[in-house]
Parts: sequence; C-alpha cells; structure tokens
Amino acid sequence: MHIAICGGTFDPFHRGHLEPVLHARESMQWDRVIYVPAWKQPFKQDRDTASGFHRFAMAVLATRDYDWMFVSDIELQRGGTSYSVDTLAELRALYADAQFDWIIGEDNVAQLPQWREPERLFAMARFVVLTRGESAHQTADSRIVFAKTPPIPVSSTEIRRRVRAGEPIDAFVDPLVARYIQHNGLYKEGTA
Repeated sequence: MHIAICGGTFDPFHRGHLEPVLHARESMQWDRVIYVPAWKQPFKQDRDTASGFHRFAMAVLATRDYDWMFVSDIELQRGGTSYSVDTLAELRALYADAQFDWIIGEDNVAQLPQWREPERLFAMARFVVLTRGESAHQTADSRIVFAKTPPIPVSSTEIRRRVRAGEPIDAFVDPLVARYIQHNGLYKEGTA
C-alpha cells in the first residue's frame, strides 16, 4: 500500500488543502491519503488556533466524498508540539508494509533541515512537494519529488479575515465547512 500523509494546522481546512492532493494522486499512485491535523505546529507556536476538535471535524467534512481519504487524530491525541518524525513512526507501526510519502508545499522545502530529526524522516518517507512550477520530477537523492499542481489562490489567513469581516468564504471552502464555521462561531473577533 502506498500512503501519503498531509500534516498541517488546517485552520480551517480549505480547497488549497484538497485540490492539489486530488490532482497529484494519480501521478503519485497513492492508495490512501491521511490528513493529520496538528495539535501545535513547531513553526506556529505563537498563534492561537481553533480547537483540535473543530479542525478535525472540518477536515472530515471536506474529505467525506473520497473513500481513500482519511483524517487521523494521532497528533491531537498525543498533544504537545506535533513533530512529523513522531507521527510518521506511529503510522509506520500501524501500517508496517506500507510505503510512505509526506506531502508538503513549496514554502516548506527550505525549512526541512530545521525539522526534528530530518535524516530519520527521510529514511522513513519520501517527500512530495506540491509545486505550481515544474512538472513531476525527482531530485538527485530521490527522497524529494516535485509534483506539479494547479495554483489554488486561497489561504487560511485570508479565510479567517473574511469571516471576521462578515465576507463570504464559499469559494474557498467546502459548503459544509462554511456552514460548520458559521454554526460554531469560529474565527469571529475574540474567538479562536
């Protein structure tokens, strides 16, 4: 089994988290994609987020139509700072015979050497960089692969700003996610 893991804050989960993965799936030959909402990302320690419960629920709602997509609460259950190396080790124990890819965006490539235990990470998984530039290709060490995906002009920061301003977000998130945000009063002033 070939499993891709996509970790992130997903605050909220939007089209930019889903559509590039859908686009890359065939060329990368993933049997399963597992989204892993972080409890607290190492590089985003200074920002409050919606609760793990809400972020998990929004990811489940947004991926509900795909029977090969899953959302794992592994980092939410563990708590503390979410390190990819710990998550990958746990998932490898659960899926002992699987081959793993870790999905990242172009903006994360430069940070990879700063991740916890990068050598161990590269030994456990190949990194797939979703890029808007070149087509799919491998680097010399074959542990990093670039997969061209269409640009999705959306960010979680912009969605949160729009919610606070009372502007529509339907073009950026799944309709059920938009309804969930409204129903639970997420991202309003004074709320996480």
